[in-house]
Amino acid sequence: MRLDKYLKVTRLIKRRTVANDACDAEKIVVNGKVARASYDVKVGDIIEINMGTRPLKVKVLTVTEHATKDNAADNYTVVD
Repeated sequence: MRLDKYLKVTRLIKRRTVANDACDAEKIVVNGKVARASYDVKVGDIIEINMGTRPLKVKVLTVTEHATKDNAADNYTVVD
């Protein structure tokens, strides 16, 4: 799954266009490298989102096409 779609499906970023713009602005880092929106997300990837005042770092647990509001957070775990 594309990175911008993964960020939207898991509700880490509200809209796919915002996720795409964040990737273009180099605010999304995957496994220590700046990632493009077309990056193929895999289980075990570490995604860092550097938007706002506090950066967020998550580890991908699963990649699913659809997620409800209740189970969206089950796709990742927050890493410190």
